[in-house]
Amino acid sequence: MTEFRLPLGQWVEDFIDVLTEVLSGFFAVVRAVFLGFYDGVDWVLSTPPFWLIIVLVAALAWWARGWKLALGSVVGLLVILGVDQWDNAMDTLALVLVASTIAVVIAIPLGILAARSDLASKIIKPILDFMQTMPAFVYLIPALILFRVGVVPGIVATIVFAMAPGVRLTELGIRGVDKEVVEAGQAFGSSPGRILRQIQLPLAMPSIMAGVNQVIMLSLSMVVIAGMVGAGGLGGDVVASLNRIDVALGFEAGLSVVILAVILDRITGAFGGGLRKRPPVRAKQTAKADAAEPAPVAA
Repeated sequence: MTEFRLPLGQWVEDFIDVLTEVLSGFFAVVRAVFLGFYDGVDWVLSTPPFWLIIVLVAALAWWARGWKLALGSVVGLLVILGVDQWDNAMDTLALVLVASTIAVVIAIPLGILAARSDLASKIIKPILDFMQTMPAFVYLIPALILFRVGVVPGIVATIVFAMAPGVRLTELGIRGVDKEVVEAGQAFGSSPGRILRQIQLPLAMPSIMAGVNQVIMLSLSMVVIAGMVGAGGLGGDVVASLNRIDVALGFEAGLSVVILAVILDRITGAFGGGLRKRPPVRAKQTAKADAAEPAPVAA
């Protein structure tokens, strides 16, 4: 019996080869843009003295949740400084902020599209399932070919891996808005765009912010994998400790990742919790404004 093997992997490899030949200029531009964003954010975080960054993070934490989170953030950042991981932590934070921002900018419009179109939702969901279940190491192979060794392949792999929760929770939040509220806006003649901006998005904001929080957490979980392709930062130290069987270095770098994750999780979670009380007020104001407008007169 003739053995049959589906050459799926070879097809993908040929497709990547075609991309590198035909769109090499495009990928060079993307690499330059991503690298520019990263260098800019990293410069902002690494140039000021450490105490200024600590003060700014503490002020943000105080405003978001209160003095307890501010104190905990200060203690955590001082621990990172004490184990001599400050520069690596700022490099990692820059990568996470850049990748998370790009992922959120892509995810929220896709979530809105999926919420407003059942056909788009049916197309997007299998793609998201593929992105979340495919091992992240697999993303690095084409990313390395297209963007070369460095921080950019790590950013691209992080975006692909972390984007799915932002899309899903945005769609879930908008679809979960009370239909009667939407119908009331339609009855008063509001346009679909105004209903989206002033009713659906404010009411869905807690779910959207939960998606943003998950995007950031998944981005942080990718720092070690990004370190394997030359991204540096805390992930680079974790990889180095693994290669050298250096328990002390691995624990210090891993603890620094945990501290950054806790701080970012609590701050973004606080913003989402604070917004839970605002949408109903906004919705009432919108309803009053719509009610005050004269109804359209039929021609």
